[in-house]
Amino acid sequence: MLLVLGAASVLVWLGILLHPARAWDFRPVGEDEPTDFEAGPAGRWPSVCVLVPARNEAEVLPHTLPALLQQDYPGQLTVVLVDDRSHDASGQIARQTGQRLSASHRLIILPGAPLPPGWVGKVWALEQAAAACGLASPGIVHPRQRDCLPRPQYVLLTDADIRHAPRSVWRLVAESERKQLALNSRMARLRCVSGAECLLIPPFVFFFSLLYPMRWVNNPRRRVAAAAGGCVLLAAAGLEKIGGFASLKGDIIDDLNLARRVKRMSPAVRLSLSRTEVSSLRVYDTLSPIWTMVRRTAFTELNHSALRLLGTLVGLGLLFVLPPVWCVVGLAMALGGAGAIALLLSLEGGAALGLSAIVYWPAVRFFELPRRWVWTLPLAGSVYGAMTVDSALRYWTGRRVGWRDT
Repeated sequence: MLLVLGAASVLVWLGILLHPARAWDFRPVGEDEPTDFEAGPAGRWPSVCVLVPARNEAEVLPHTLPALLQQDYPGQLTVVLVDDRSHDASGQIARQTGQRLSASHRLIILPGAPLPPGWVGKVWALEQAAAACGLASPGIVHPRQRDCLPRPQYVLLTDADIRHAPRSVWRLVAESERKQLALNSRMARLRCVSGAECLLIPPFVFFFSLLYPMRWVNNPRRRVAAAAGGCVLLAAAGLEKIGGFASLKGDIIDDLNLARRVKRMSPAVRLSLSRTEVSSLRVYDTLSPIWTMVRRTAFTELNHSALRLLGTLVGLGLLFVLPPVWCVVGLAMALGGAGAIALLLSLEGGAALGLSAIVYWPAVRFFELPRRWVWTLPLAGSVYGAMTVDSALRYWTGRRVGWRDT
């Protein structure tokens, strides 16, 4: 039985390595895309409305909002920031930033309205921002809807902690126009500096890529759909087709469900990594904030199913716990004179570890970490398993974590 389990671990890692989607190689990267799009008639570029939900973001807004307001974009661009009932000075800082940069004409700041029943906080903030752009969901009446902006051709959903390079919007729109995309998402480059970040951030992106292979997301013939909520350029027509943000109002994992709905209606969607142009400034200096981030949605991703949780834990054990344990147990048995079985166990554990290191190397390289970090994946996988269990326990005991709660 022990040899069978070891062989299963090796085969699973081999299957990941040889899978046709090559989800482990950290491709595609948005900055590698060609940018040969020509403007429309009379040199006009599509209008863009940037929707920024901000809750208690006073620390990061001075570093991220200027980048949006100073985008090198040749078309009409307006930033709508919703101060979602912040307890800090997020709204005031946003206003001061616009004034300081003489960019108030590009910035609209909305105080967030109370959360209606059945809505998730971030989605409600996006709905309010969309309404200011003339894209209110059907049947939703907003007090400010009469004073809305002209309907844009695109909306860019971006988190308050995301910093965009000067031509980020230009590149996203050019790519979307060239490929006629209904949705174009960039997975922001996450900060990877502290020990906790180096251990857990590359696996976070690695696991996401395994669950949602980007090449399959980008293939209109595949049903796989995903987006990274920190940066999503969405065609206004696509948003209207799915019924606006009201169609997502109760979704905690709003970005994935948005992508699924859009791809069902308009299969031309794209998801790619960002190497430099779209980056997150969120700091995770310790394990605690990463744990909070993951447990908020981990059990939701499993549809609150105890059976799926059990399957996930078995899979994580097979992939991350078993290989190092088999190496240690096999060597211990060999020293005790167990012979061939001990040698085979040790070889199976070593083979699984070696394959996992090969598969994980592109993630380590992408985040510019030393090669030795490939050997930390078993520990990281085990920690993510514990986070998933905590997420399930919090759900079953009624202790939920909401948007931007820490």
